[in-house]
Amino acid sequence: MSGATRPAGAHDVDLSVVIPAYNEEKRLGPTLDAVTDHLREAGDGTTWEVIVVDDGSADGTRDVVKAAAADEPRVQLVTSPRNRGKGNALRLGVCASYGRRVLVTDADLAAPIEELEHLDKALADGQSAAIGSRATPGATIERHQHPLRETLGRAGNFLIRALAVPGIRDTQCGFKLFDGDRAREAFAASRLNGFGIDIEILQHFRRSGWPVAEVPVRWAHQSGSKIGPFDYARVLAELTVLKVRSVRPADFVAVFAFLLMAVVLYAGRWIDPNHRYLPDSLQDQNQWEWFLAVTADNVVHLRNPLFTDLQGFPDGVNLMANTVMLGLSVPLTPITLALGPAVSLGLLMTLGLTATATAWYWLIVRRVVRHRAAAFVGAALATFAPPMVSHANAHPNFVVLFMMPLIIDRALRLCEGARVRRDGIVLGLMATYQIFLGEEPLLLAAMGMLLFAVAYAVARWDVAKESWRPLLKGLGLAALVCLPLVAFPLAWQFFGPQSYKSVLHGDNAGNSPLALLSFAERSLVAGDEKTASALALNPTEQNAFYGWPLAALAFAIVIRLWERTLVKALAFTGVAAALLSMGPKIRIPLTDTVVPGPWALLAKKPLFESVIEGRVAMICAPVLGILLALAIDALVKSPHIGVQFVGLTAVAAALIPIVPAPLKSVERAEVPAFIADGTWKSYVGKGETLVPVPLPDPGNAEALHWQTAAHLGFRIPGGYFNGPYGEERIGIYGASPRYTSNLLRDVRYSGVVPQIGDEWRAQARKDFAYWKAGVLVLAPQGYDAQLRETVEKLVGRPGKWVGGVWVWDLHEGS
Repeated sequence: MSGATRPAGAHDVDLSVVIPAYNEEKRLGPTLDAVTDHLREAGDGTTWEVIVVDDGSADGTRDVVKAAAADEPRVQLVTSPRNRGKGNALRLGVCASYGRRVLVTDADLAAPIEELEHLDKALADGQSAAIGSRATPGATIERHQHPLRETLGRAGNFLIRALAVPGIRDTQCGFKLFDGDRAREAFAASRLNGFGIDIEILQHFRRSGWPVAEVPVRWAHQSGSKIGPFDYARVLAELTVLKVRSVRPADFVAVFAFLLMAVVLYAGRWIDPNHRYLPDSLQDQNQWEWFLAVTADNVVHLRNPLFTDLQGFPDGVNLMANTVMLGLSVPLTPITLALGPAVSLGLLMTLGLTATATAWYWLIVRRVVRHRAAAFVGAALATFAPPMVSHANAHPNFVVLFMMPLIIDRALRLCEGARVRRDGIVLGLMATYQIFLGEEPLLLAAMGMLLFAVAYAVARWDVAKESWRPLLKGLGLAALVCLPLVAFPLAWQFFGPQSYKSVLHGDNAGNSPLALLSFAERSLVAGDEKTASALALNPTEQNAFYGWPLAALAFAIVIRLWERTLVKALAFTGVAAALLSMGPKIRIPLTDTVVPGPWALLAKKPLFESVIEGRVAMICAPVLGILLALAIDALVKSPHIGVQFVGLTAVAAALIPIVPAPLKSVERAEVPAFIADGTWKSYVGKGETLVPVPLPDPGNAEALHWQTAAHLGFRIPGGYFNGPYGEERIGIYGASPRYTSNLLRDVRYSGVVPQIGDEWRAQARKDFAYWKAGVLVLAPQGYDAQLRETVEKLVGRPGKWVGGVWVWDLHEGS
């Protein structure tokens, strides 16, 4: 870089005008004349300088500047040895300036220099920057661009505003006035060399809390403009690269570590995903693979993704009333079709956990602590806490929660009141997407956020008074966005075919107080299968089990950091969630005393009546994670080595006992050759079903695996899903039972063959007709001899051994 010698007193400058120039020999002379004439004629005593940055021009641009400098020594030339872009030129020019105010303007002077007066007023009113805008009400466009060029430009500018600097209408207008010191700081920190520097500088001002105003100006399109309509795509590309570069190496390490943790957790399945099974998922792995397969089948055949009759025939299954996670199962369709639903489920769970941990990490770094290691530990606990690992066996909707931190952050932005309309709209879209990932987790998250908000408001009423109006306005906007988008799916869920009112989970599915302090089965060091089984509904519902060391550490953290409002609100949220998770009736440990629990107030309310109340304790996972991040951040800042040692040792002592072991994995049962080889096709006619013996239900859903292996080529009665039962349409697991399905189920569990008379055979014929059964199929299993004898008596003839199963062709003798 080179520049002319500055005159004496150059450091005392009121206004610096910076003009980037590349091959501007023809347009630059009139621009310099207009600028210098205006500044000279102002007559207000303002000291000024004009800095032209030649960005490696190949024409006579430098000669034009030198000629102007010969007549006016306040015109300076800064040169770049080669063309590197507008961003580089502006950075050189602004950093070389001395003005208390810095005006940057393009060489074409599309916005007349006289418009500087309007920008000056904005800075006088306390703004740090004023943008001359042609898109703000009051602006005047004296000469338009070509319509096509203008349309493309507007589209590009819309994308930039939406993705990078929302709220600013005209990001690329080259007429901006800045506070000088702040401009030099922002441009010195900039990294982009192209047109994207305008956005980068505005983002810097936003992050620094420096106010920016848009001021309407006169503007006229000038021929020979260097900015083409497709340059907006380059701007977006530059901003994307800048965003990637801004991520710290520690952030990449954190994300990789989260991915590694998720892979290790599912290592047993990834050995051979199509032939391994998680036994602690019970029958849920079969169910979820079927969900993925049926969604892909519906998508590829352009069928309604909210319903199917592939199981539960002939009534079918209301898929919206079951958690099929359309928000991910639909995008995963190509993988499901190409590699199978088992691989899709493995990816969904593994990458979903990684994304969830990354989202918690991002939220903690953004809102709680800057220390990356502290944020990593907190996010890891929020994602891989014992209840999360329990659900990782079987319930992706309860572990793929990456939207929750984003929703929390957006709600906090609403409280700040800066961009209520935009944040409300975005929150509505986020809530919509989460509904298609899982409604119950969203309900639990809303409960947690409400508990936190109440506690924070009590502790800081002054903050609450400033926040409640923008928050309510934003929530209203979110509802206006969300409800129309989900109205039809929710109407289908609650009122459509095979909809139901609520799901029965028993009178009390809450946690024992001991469960909160005990260790889960899959804890690597302190895992206790016997204790966990006694305190949980099943291996997939170990909803607490944080361990007493972590509970004790959390108590100590709260006491030590009690003066912080955030800690008070987190403590209330965690304790309240733990109490609610104990259900409507709480049994005092080691006694027969039962006391009412706060969940009793919600147990019979709509939506809440279908919630397994023990799951409310999952709210404690991110609460504990954030408390831990706060504690580690405070410890590493402590100047006392002894305090650091004792504190970090306590953290390790609390976390090591609950480090999760990889999930149990076993060899998967082989699909019978009768199914795998396609032999079934010669037994099942058009419109008919294949009837497994006994019918699939939540206790044995292997037939769903048969279906996915057969590419959903046949329908089955029965199944594993949520559907209605009886006239009141109460939700149950599985299809509404019939006499024959109940009979076969009883034989499977008892091994007792009942007396089969003419009435049973007549009823079986009715049920077979109702199911439109083409063939009965009995695979080897427990009590299969008794099941075979029962079916022979019902059908009136022995079965045939075909492809590894017993079959009864119901077309024979008909």
